[in-house]
Amino acid sequence: MAQIQWLADGVALPQLEYPQIEKWIESVVASFQRITGPLTYIFCDDAKILEVNREFLQHDYFTDIITFDDCRGLLVRGDIFISLDTVASNAEQVGATYDQELRRVIIHGILHLCGINDKGPGEREIMESYENRALALLAEIENPGNPEITGNPEITGNPEKSPSCDEI
Repeated sequence: MAQIQWLADGVALPQLEYPQIEKWIESVVASFQRITGPLTYIFCDDAKILEVNREFLQHDYFTDIITFDDCRGLLVRGDIFISLDTVASNAEQVGATYDQELRRVIIHGILHLCGINDKGPGEREIMESYENRALALLAEIENPGNPEITGNPEITGNPEKSPSCDEI
């Protein structure tokens, strides 16, 4: 089982079914033919994520997530900061529940570590497609045997076209 740490800095740790979330993360990573290594999630507020964004990325704005890539070959590892304040405001803006948006952001960081980008032309749509497939997989994990949740969503189409972690 992967080593996934869940930390909170200035906020309460979100109430999640962490064993299920960890199983989901491992499944998504494996779909890219990679191995889940040490991961640390740090849930924080907007003030903290702004501080991290300024200090490490020289960006002077709020964001929902900052992913620090420490991958080694096929081993997916890194630190992921998530602002719960921004998750809440984004959920409201897009008409999602807080829990839905939090799960989307949790897997967003993993997808970055697996080589999916979202800054270039057309990349945002590709990222959203991977997020949606990953969220469908989570629904299956959370509701095993539910006839309303069918299929086995494939997360990745061609892992050979995904860059290695070292190339991100």
